[in-house]
Amino acid sequence: MPLQARTEFAAAINQIASEKGVDTSVVIEAIEQAALAAYRKDLSLRGEAIPEDFESLEAKIDSASGEISIYRGKENITPPGFARIAAQTAKQVIAQRLHEAEKGAIMEEYDKKVGLVISGMIQRQEGNTYFIDLGRAEGVMPPSEQTRDEVYLPNQRLKVLVKQIRESGHGPEVVVSRSDAALVKGLFAMEVPEIQSGAVEIKEIAREAGGRTKLAAISHQDGVDPVGSLVGQKGVRVQAVTNELGEEKIDIVSFSDDPARFIASALAPAKDVEVILDEENRVAKVKVADNQLSLAIGKGGQNVRLAAKLTGWKIDIEGTGEGLEEVAKPDEAKEESPSAKASGDEEGTKERKDVVEDGQTTIPATDDSNQAAKTEKEASQSASDAESDMEQEDKKESAEKADEKKD
Repeated sequence: MPLQARTEFAAAINQIASEKGVDTSVVIEAIEQAALAAYRKDLSLRGEAIPEDFESLEAKIDSASGEISIYRGKENITPPGFARIAAQTAKQVIAQRLHEAEKGAIMEEYDKKVGLVISGMIQRQEGNTYFIDLGRAEGVMPPSEQTRDEVYLPNQRLKVLVKQIRESGHGPEVVVSRSDAALVKGLFAMEVPEIQSGAVEIKEIAREAGGRTKLAAISHQDGVDPVGSLVGQKGVRVQAVTNELGEEKIDIVSFSDDPARFIASALAPAKDVEVILDEENRVAKVKVADNQLSLAIGKGGQNVRLAAKLTGWKIDIEGTGEGLEEVAKPDEAKEESPSAKASGDEEGTKERKDVVEDGQTTIPATDDSNQAAKTEKEASQSASDAESDMEQEDKKESAEKADEKKD
């Protein structure tokens, strides 16, 4: 609380408190403690013994005049010229006390911001650790809180999550993160008014920083689409979050209390998913068409891995054997001979399946019909070549006759 006295001393105290972001009582207390330290030093300089009741002594400051006095109970024992001595010797003590008080106030302020997303600017780098200017405090971003493949440059502005306040050798420090899943939730909270009002809630989230994030949202208000609210009109909201995360992919699905339905949604973009639950072992057996199998698993198993984190279930995926005709490439279908297209015997089907499952690249031997088709094609090509040669020979003879007539 600011001092009301209209004096230079009171104005100075109010200014110091304002600059340091602390209460005026903290400044007054720091000066009083410094006065006692100065009194002890003054006794030593004069060769006087330190009184046994020194701890019971107290310093008092006149808030109007700024005069400092030392009291033993109600007795004023201030030595002559003490104000000058106190001013000379107490400066360092006062500065140290104020620094500690200021740092404590800053840590208390940022302790209330743990879990929130704030903006900062990269100040410097020491080894693999980056220091972020957060305004009143300096944030520390260790390697474990950095996003892979993300490049950080000096003076670059970015949004970070205040993760925790931890003690270090230099005192408490603010740890910030770019890899925590809560950063994505905080960014969506900044972009989506429905989250701020409580109409939409991000129920679950799973993230592999720099790669992909899956989150499940639920609506607490009738008529509000949770997925549509997070995506925004023409995708502007989710795009704003994606741009901040460096083009990290984000999948948004609806949360459901039905585990089977939730798991099917979590495996998006795969479609037509059949889920069989083993609730005792908390394992979900998922069947998808073969043309959806790669989508369900994802690159390097990322999609199914994030879906398992999102739902809390172990997920086993297998193909149904259907949809293979949709996977075949058009070029491969054109190259296939008529006899091979017509062939539908079980032995041929089994042979092709074995080649796919074993991962071999050898091509099965062609049957007689394939060989006949090949021979017929070669004969047709030879006849065509012969006709072409004859045409070339006739043209050559006509040209020679024309030259003879000219001569």
